[in-house]
Amino acid sequence: MIETIDYLRHLILIFGSEIIAFIIAVLLGPICIKLLKKYKISKQLREKASTGEQAKVFQELHSEKKGTPTMGGILIWGTVLIVVLISHTLPALGVTTSSLLSREETWLPLFTLITTALLGAVDDYYNIKGLGKSKGINVKPKFFWLTFFATAGAFWFHYRLEYNQIHIPLIGDLTIGIWYIPLFILVITATSNAVNITDGLDGLAGGLLMMAFGAFAILAFAKGLFILSALCAVIMGAIIGFMWFNIYPAKFFMGDTGAISLGATLGVIAMLTDSVAVLIIIGLIFVVETLSVIIQVTSKKLFKKKVFLIAPLHHHFEKKGWSEPNIVMRFWIIGGFATSLGLIIGLLAIGGL
Repeated sequence: MIETIDYLRHLILIFGSEIIAFIIAVLLGPICIKLLKKYKISKQLREKASTGEQAKVFQELHSEKKGTPTMGGILIWGTVLIVVLISHTLPALGVTTSSLLSREETWLPLFTLITTALLGAVDDYYNIKGLGKSKGINVKPKFFWLTFFATAGAFWFHYRLEYNQIHIPLIGDLTIGIWYIPLFILVITATSNAVNITDGLDGLAGGLLMMAFGAFAILAFAKGLFILSALCAVIMGAIIGFMWFNIYPAKFFMGDTGAISLGATLGVIAMLTDSVAVLIIIGLIFVVETLSVIIQVTSKKLFKKKVFLIAPLHHHFEKKGWSEPNIVMRFWIIGGFATSLGLIIGLLAIGGL
């Protein structure tokens, strides 16, 4: 009976925090948009493709989006911080015994969220001001700082928390020792870049991230990481609130301050829950979008030919004549099936698969 009551308390904390995050994001959204417009925090279309030539096709497809406010990711991580701080004051007031600030469960994801959000904000600032060769931080310094943060996290996980193995469904726990460090770095940098690549159409990345954080909220709960589960739910609620204004036609964009930070945080949570194997399935669309860019760049450099009309994949379908909402909805549908499959496998793995 006592255990059932404890579970109910945790569920109230999780769903209550998510609802509060959604309400705060929806209420702050118009204010955020108004401030971004006032200070002309607007998107500048990239002039060069990843291979170095002029991005003529991209500019042709997205000319009407020029001037749309960006850095909307501030609304997401800002809402998360507000909810976390509110939760931290509630135990002192006697309202609840739980705070979303937990050294064992949420410090690392929150640290990742904020540090990478600041990196993304600098990249957005460069884009807004038209600085850099590609109107943003150049690839090498951005990759360096992202790798630096990932490396710091990797050493903390391996040496401080003594993480040295991963769980592979159908195989079991695989001890990889020191190789945990490069794996961690790969997961964080790959996930953050994959989300950033996917964030190219109104609501696309937001919808997929909403599903992913929802899935990891369930996986964390199943593992008994209730505070981490609540944090995932808060991020999910903040994303849904953001999407209220980001669905087609978007009133503002997430920007790198949202895409990079949410991708990196998703990777850290996957490592915390020992679910990196199912992350690939849950984030299937992110993986496919990234592969489309890798394939395109490799083919153009080696064979001087394009595989896609334009990469990433969502722009390819745009060029083929698909409407933006159709692409987003269809990617959401595929992402929803993939997330469900990954969640089932993840839960079976927790049960001993």
